[in-house]
Amino acid sequence: MEWFRYLLCYVLVVSWAVTLTASQRPPVKSDQQVLIELEQAWHEAFYHKDVAFIESILADEFVATYGDGSKGDKARELALTTEFNQRVESAIQDEFTVKVYRDTAVVWFTLHVVGIKQGQRAEVTFRYTDVWVIYDGMWQCVSTHSTKVDRPEV
Repeated sequence: MEWFRYLLCYVLVVSWAVTLTASQRPPVKSDQQVLIELEQAWHEAFYHKDVAFIESILADEFVATYGDGSKGDKARELALTTEFNQRVESAIQDEFTVKVYRDTAVVWFTLHVVGIKQGQRAEVTFRYTDVWVIYDGMWQCVSTHSTKVDRPEV
């Protein structure tokens, strides 16, 4: 009977250790969560001129269509990051929609920016469509398109 108590204690200790180990692991994130976090990190990196981070998430064949209709590539996106010098009071991303199609994803979101441009207070809203592809196990953006949203007249 003594051996039974030892066996029972052993089983309880092992069960407790497995439960404790499993509860300490961070939860696995969905592709949707990862992509939203990448979009938010890209946004922060732009305002903090973190060119290295942005370079790491843009595919070599990256193509951008900006709100003014101009087109750019990875080099231009990195240059725009380096040259950015406007005062931003707030920049909020919201209305995220993420659709994943195997190794490709499309992310839609809205960006509301308030700041000072050429000495004047400015508020602007953009809608973005970004296309991401998994390369070597990591998501990289291959295309971005932004459209300026005109405010309705009151």
